[in-house]
Amino acid sequence: MAGDNPRDLLYRCALQNAVKHGGIPQSGAVISMVMGAHPEFRTRAKEIAAIAKEVIAEVATLSPDQRCSKLGEIAPDMIAALSEKHEHKKVLPDLEDAENGVVMRFAPNPSGPLHIGHARAAVLNDAYVRQYGGRYILRIEDTDPKRVDPDAYEMVKEDIAWLGLCISETVTQSDRLHLYYDLCRQLIERGGAYICTCDNEHFKELKIAKIACPCRDHSVETNLDLWEKMIDHRFAEGEASVRVKTDLNHPDPAMRDFPAFRILDSPPHPKVEAHVYPLMNFSVVADDHLLGVTHVIRGKDHIANTRRQRYIYDYFGWKVPIYRHYGRMGIEGVVLSTSQMRRGIQEGSYTGWDDIRLGTLRALARRGILPDAVKNATLAIGIGETDISFSWDNLYAENKKLIDSIANRYFFVPNPAEFRIEGAPTRTAHAMLHPADASRGSRELTFTGTVVLPRSELTQNITMLRLKDLFNVKVAWNGDIPQLVYAGDALADARAAKSSIIQWLPVQETFVCTLRTQSGDVHGVCEPVVKRELGNVVQFERVGFARIDSLGDNNIMAYFTHK
Repeated sequence: MAGDNPRDLLYRCALQNAVKHGGIPQSGAVISMVMGAHPEFRTRAKEIAAIAKEVIAEVATLSPDQRCSKLGEIAPDMIAALSEKHEHKKVLPDLEDAENGVVMRFAPNPSGPLHIGHARAAVLNDAYVRQYGGRYILRIEDTDPKRVDPDAYEMVKEDIAWLGLCISETVTQSDRLHLYYDLCRQLIERGGAYICTCDNEHFKELKIAKIACPCRDHSVETNLDLWEKMIDHRFAEGEASVRVKTDLNHPDPAMRDFPAFRILDSPPHPKVEAHVYPLMNFSVVADDHLLGVTHVIRGKDHIANTRRQRYIYDYFGWKVPIYRHYGRMGIEGVVLSTSQMRRGIQEGSYTGWDDIRLGTLRALARRGILPDAVKNATLAIGIGETDISFSWDNLYAENKKLIDSIANRYFFVPNPAEFRIEGAPTRTAHAMLHPADASRGSRELTFTGTVVLPRSELTQNITMLRLKDLFNVKVAWNGDIPQLVYAGDALADARAAKSSIIQWLPVQETFVCTLRTQSGDVHGVCEPVVKRELGNVVQFERVGFARIDSLGDNNIMAYFTHK
């Protein structure tokens, strides 16, 4: 590769980064890969950065499959390296009967955008498809109009794209009603279902008493006639339903003759004109069979549904997928309820679906959490049956592994106060953009006598401070008023005195910056050059990582990522 030109190298590294992590390649990581392998390019840093921007934009237009194919075509060694690393890091248990490939599915409701809870099923299924090969189906389950947000169809797809899942095909259940209707007719003909016109409360009483309702003994012909009347709008909502015949003596009342279809007229469905809708236990079985799903990974709260669904499989004589049920995952610290989030947005309590107090994937993205961090944290949780609590610290640790090497360093001074330092010489500090990568260069901060410091750093017990990359300052107190005096340049003196090394800014080189956190806004100032980091994650030294979200005429809005 030594003879390759920089563009070829950057393109290959950008492809590898995109295949490995999903989403848009990270500029800093791509440039670091090339610079590390070819230090002779470091003198051409600006040129390399410009080329990197071009190739990243080009790679961003490719689908995940196209990226894999292209990388395998031009750099098979890089694909092999990724595969070897994946095998080495494999943490999930093997799936039975998966040697010849798998067909998995992720099946969200379009009630809102995806949140961190959805990521578990989405990522686990994706990992197994990558491990064994096969197909990964995104199935939009929208047969309950009460749980459909028309905007969510696109939001779900956008969130899937952000996660970088290897989706093979997408199906929407409301497009498949005719298939469910046909299978319902077949189930009735096989004697596996009947039309029930009993009052719901009366049916419930009979079910609890293990007594068959009068409708259960209808002939197949009568049930087919009633089914056609349901389809033809000759029953109103609540007047008729389709029930699957099960064991009326089953110890769990929920298993006894559960419903498979119902009538719904309100609210209207945003995509189809329909009167009769399948319930989840029927449509899931139908789709899993028709789409060839081989393995199903879902929470153990679906164990009862798995048992219900086996009745339908048995009636049709279909092969049952292999199921894995994982334990519940408690998630604290963010709002996950779609209805609660929507209400908060409508009332103005939240700024939108990406408000950082929410647990949506788009809220995490806005904070600067990378999709690969979500995937790594989720895979570490695995598919065990034990109930667990989701660890935000683990997610942040995974994210820090990814962003620490690519995030440039800057000073942010929260709650700034202005101080004059007596006796200090004019001095220009050269602060590195990244302590581990000198090739990125440095920022110049010129001290001319007055600085802004974090107000909280100046307390009565402080007698000496080190201004990072500049010099030492003695702090004397005149009552409650601190007086700052130049105390030399030696870093060793500050360390000997166990002085804090703090961020600072020349008073003439500040830009208003608001750091938005989950607990509220922190107002301060930052270096003006932070403006060039729009959309990137940076590290505000001694404060934490933050994503530069937006620029105003006189201010910057940054979103706190984590420490």
